[in-house]
Amino acid sequence: VTSEAPIPADKYDQETNLIEEQETLQKIRDARIEQMFPDEVDTPLDTPARVRFQKYRGLQSFRTCPWDPKENLPSDYARIFQFKNFDRTKRRVLKELGDISGALPGWYITVHVQKVPEALFAARLGSQPLIFYGLLPHEQKMSVLNMVLKRPIILRFQDPIKSKEQLVFQCGYRRFRGSPIFSQHTNGNKHKYERYYQNNTTIVATVFGPITFPSASVLVFQEKKDGTQVLVATGSLLSVNPDRVVVKRVVLSGHPFKIHKRTAVVRFMFFNREDIEWFKPVELHTKFGRRGNIKEPLGTHGHMKCIFEGQLMSQDTVLLNLYKRVFPKWTYDNYLQSIPGDISMETV
Repeated sequence: VTSEAPIPADKYDQETNLIEEQETLQKIRDARIEQMFPDEVDTPLDTPARVRFQKYRGLQSFRTCPWDPKENLPSDYARIFQFKNFDRTKRRVLKELGDISGALPGWYITVHVQKVPEALFAARLGSQPLIFYGLLPHEQKMSVLNMVLKRPIILRFQDPIKSKEQLVFQCGYRRFRGSPIFSQHTNGNKHKYERYYQNNTTIVATVFGPITFPSASVLVFQEKKDGTQVLVATGSLLSVNPDRVVVKRVVLSGHPFKIHKRTAVVRFMFFNREDIEWFKPVELHTKFGRRGNIKEPLGTHGHMKCIFEGQLMSQDTVLLNLYKRVFPKWTYDNYLQSIPGDISMETV
């Protein structure tokens, strides 16, 4: 229940974190720009585009062009485990589990745990229950988890979440911190990277984590600076697959300067002759659906002659798509509540 009594301005300001407010405002603005102009970036003036975008490549077709999932893997991928056939391993493990007899639901059992410090045992006595669980084969190993997430209906109008932002995951019986990358939930061998998790969308979060067999439920929390946690997404574990290719797209834009039938002079996409020659093999397209190619550079200031399949309109925008694969960062942190006293986890 909120009180209608007026709050003094100085007291209200003391309870408001101005820095956090400014960061949230900037995030909302960036997410809105990303919605209006998806993946568009400005070509730098002080750095050649062939240097700034040297890790990117052009694709004739995002859907059909191949991409080797083992190409240029980061060093963190040497620390994880990959199954030759995950679905077959899952079926075998679950079948073996069904053959093991154990306690049935509703039974009362006694569990003996060795080498537990008394202080830790005393701290855990209270209203909160103790939860015991066992690990299936391979669940002690690390891999890449892909989770399908969506916003809860009652939380659809929350602030956008930036990719690689640290979140708290409750995946099955495990809770850990991680910095996921977001991608579209689509079919195919490549999935487009999403810079922000917008409202009213379903996305796939990719993060390093301990192996868990699907389909495990997932809860995602955002941790505030005061230590509180807010539920921001729910979903389920999609797969344990390091070979999921998440591709980041950048779009360079230019504007028609002179138009003559199917030929147009385009400017403001590049600012030197060498960049035009470097990106000449990459196909162009426009916002109105025309496709074309760079024919030749004109002068030394970034003007270029382009030829298209049809005549352009003066209000059209010429675009060039570039792609590179992105990977999650190794920021895995086993989320543990604080333990009272001087008890270290090595003694537990």
